[in-house]
Amino acid sequence: MIDQELENKEIAKQYKELLRRSYQTLSDKDKKQIRLAFEMAVEAHSDQRRKSGEAYIFHPISVAKIVAQEIGLDATSICAALLHDVVEDTKFSLEDIERTLGKTVAKIVHGLTKISHLKKDKNISLQAENFRKMLLTLNDDVRVIIIKIADRLHNMQTMDAMPEYKQVKIASETLYIYSPLAHRIGLYNVKTELEDLSLKYTEPLRYQSIFEKTFIKVQGQKKNSLPGKFILSSLIILLQTLSAFEIGFLLQNPMDMRPYTLQLWVLKTSGLRFKFVPIEWMK
Repeated sequence: MIDQELENKEIAKQYKELLRRSYQTLSDKDKKQIRLAFEMAVEAHSDQRRKSGEAYIFHPISVAKIVAQEIGLDATSICAALLHDVVEDTKFSLEDIERTLGKTVAKIVHGLTKISHLKKDKNISLQAENFRKMLLTLNDDVRVIIIKIADRLHNMQTMDAMPEYKQVKIASETLYIYSPLAHRIGLYNVKTELEDLSLKYTEPLRYQSIFEKTFIKVQGQKKNSLPGKFILSSLIILLQTLSAFEIGFLLQNPMDMRPYTLQLWVLKTSGLRFKFVPIEWMK
């Protein structure tokens, strides 16, 4: 049984947090515009719930928070993020959005709706590189792409309630389409998180192994601890040199790498004689 009063309080709390933690300073006019978008989104999604059972409105609020806090876009982008699913999934139209929030917000939402329709068109090839190029050429406002990436990031963060086959499908699509897009437009932190989450679902055992086994042991005659952080390419050269002289050492998670990056690092250095060693081994 859903406690509607408690849920409404949580929705209000998340909305206030969106305003409070925005990277950009919001004027009173900005806050008024965001409030209008929020109210429209709440009304539009009032009868919808996600697979997890929570009210659907939490999703657009979360996407708007990513746009506002992690990426640092403006009030117009926050409004569009709040409304990004409204035209596709509810009774509200682009005309309703334009009438309430203006042409720019409506144009961004229209671009996001076009992307959703593009994916549903069976006649269009979804080969990764073609799809990425298509997204970039279809939209002359980069905010459309950024909000779509934020939408995908939140979906990746909340996939636990989905069946496994769907998790793998979405994660693979994310890795080959949305992560390179994020990199191309400079959203490096978002790109990294998308890669990590993709690895979590496409290769769960490897992902878990990386978390459980933090230390790397290179076999040889000596064991030296290497402190500090290294640029990845320099680190690989160093490893190759030490390996050639059969000098071994222990290295704790190089550069504090994220799981996906660490996996790539392991693949690049696969010719060296090293293995993961559980933390317990070091105690």
